[in-house]
Amino acid sequence: MRYALYYCPDKIEQLTDLGSQWLGRDAFTNTPVTQPDVDGISKSEFWEYTETPRRYGFHGTLKPPFRAADGVSMDHVHEAVQTFARQTAPFELDGLSPNRLGKFLALTPTQPSTALDALARRTITELDGLRAPLSEADIARRRKADLTPEQDAYMLKWGYPYVFEFFRFHLTLSGKLSDKTALAAMQRAALTHFAPVLGQPVRINQIALFIEDEDGGPFRVADTFRFEGASQ
Repeated sequence: MRYALYYCPDKIEQLTDLGSQWLGRDAFTNTPVTQPDVDGISKSEFWEYTETPRRYGFHGTLKPPFRAADGVSMDHVHEAVQTFARQTAPFELDGLSPNRLGKFLALTPTQPSTALDALARRTITELDGLRAPLSEADIARRRKADLTPEQDAYMLKWGYPYVFEFFRFHLTLSGKLSDKTALAAMQRAALTHFAPVLGQPVRINQIALFIEDEDGGPFRVADTFRFEGASQ
C-alpha cells in the first residue's frame, strides 16, 4: 500500500466532474467515467494519452506517493493529516488554465501563489515522519530523470526531487506526448472541456488522502480533510 497527499476539489464541484470525465475515472468512487469527444483525436488515442494520470486520479500533488514508515498505521496517517488540516487556513487561487509542462498537459494556476507554495512546503516537511525511506530501486529510478545536484539531495532527504523551489502545482491532464500535434490538440480540447471553470477562483480548502491498495493499482480518495485554520 502507498499513500499520497493531494489537493482535489470537492466531490460535488464542477471542476471534479470535468476532471473525472477528462481522465475517464472518478477517484472518489474508483469507477470509470465516459470521456468527452475530442476533435482531431480518436477515442482510443484519447484513452491512451490520459492513461497515466487516470491511474492517479484528478489531483494536484502536495506530497507524492510514499510507503508508510515502520510502525505507522492507517490510523496514524489519518490523525496526522487531520491535525495538519486543522492548523491550515483555506485560501483561493485566481484561476486555472491548461498549459504544457514539458511534454505533458496540465491545469496550472494563472498567477503565482505564495500561500500555495507554503502549503506544499509544509506538507512535505511537517508530514515527512509518516514516510518510509526510499528503497535503492526507487532512488535508481528517480535518478534516470537526470536530476540536478539540488534535486538529488532533496530526493534523498524528502523522498521527491521536485520540492521547494522546484515545485510547480499542476493537475495533470495527460501522459508524456512526444507528438507536438497531439499535445496541441489536447490543449485545444482542454480549453473547450474546462471552459466553464477556467479563470474562475479556485478555493483551496482541503487536503485529500489518496491510497494505492496494491503496486500498480489505481489511486483512490480515502478521505478528505477540511482546512480549519484562521486566515491571516
